[in-house]
Amino acid sequence: MRASKICIQLVLSISLILLFLSASVYPQQGDQVREQDMDKNCTQPQMQSGLSAQKDDTALKVREAASLVEEKGEDSFPEFRKKDSKWFYDDFYIFVWNVNGTRVVYPPDLKGEGQDVSELTDFNGKPIGKLFIEIALSESGEGWASYEWPKPGETEPSTKYGFIKRAVFGKETYLVGSGFYVEDYLFTRDTRNCEFINATGISLCELMHPGRMENDPGVNYSVAYVVMDPGEESLPHRLSNPETYYTLEGNGTIFIDDVPLTLHKGKLVLVPVNEIQYIENTGNSSLLLLVIDQPAWEAENEEIIR
Repeated sequence: MRASKICIQLVLSISLILLFLSASVYPQQGDQVREQDMDKNCTQPQMQSGLSAQKDDTALKVREAASLVEEKGEDSFPEFRKKDSKWFYDDFYIFVWNVNGTRVVYPPDLKGEGQDVSELTDFNGKPIGKLFIEIALSESGEGWASYEWPKPGETEPSTKYGFIKRAVFGKETYLVGSGFYVEDYLFTRDTRNCEFINATGISLCELMHPGRMENDPGVNYSVAYVVMDPGEESLPHRLSNPETYYTLEGNGTIFIDDVPLTLHKGKLVLVPVNEIQYIENTGNSSLLLLVIDQPAWEAENEEIIR
């Protein structure tokens, strides 16, 4: 529960900090946007992200599969089981249930066909069997459902987003569905799996750095997660770029040019360029911080003061 709470705090905190940075560093941006809005010729269509493209593709394939079921009934099932076809490749597959909860098509494991999955739950106990059936029997006959499910070969869950659609052939009513793992199309990190290193005398993990990501994220800032034990103190240092601290938990003091400033949960501090800074945990519990550098942190931009 504590780990989940911290992860939610991280997402909200990063959003707030970036909003603050955008307003501080780019004060004229709003004027530029308004000028562009006045000239319709400046409006450019945005490219679809990988996530939204996958969402559209999944819904399209499920609708096509449902149409095939409505056309051919059970005669369509063998097509969904063909490996390396449009219906079954990599970790993508189409599944089909009767609306009473009997699984009739399950390409990843044919032994699972014929099972009653109406009581199926996800990793956290969410009743996805009932949810899928409710979606299929709804007025619209289709919809999305999110659930936690381990990837093939893994034990820890990932978020899966599935599309369900009703299909009717003769007297039989089916639900046809498929899904994808959201993390495959977004950059995500978890503090529980982050490798901690020693930097400026304290323990931190680099949650995000654009220079160390496989694909260009389109951002120029880095985010680190800092954990300081009671009484711990960082080394005095300065940066040639501004650095922002946000306190997630605990109490401490940040010294900027030897001027102390108290840190507590919810406190944000923007350290100006070239100011000597260090932090001390003055509380009785761990001090948890988010540190954001814009532009992204680089060794040549940092000087340790001995």
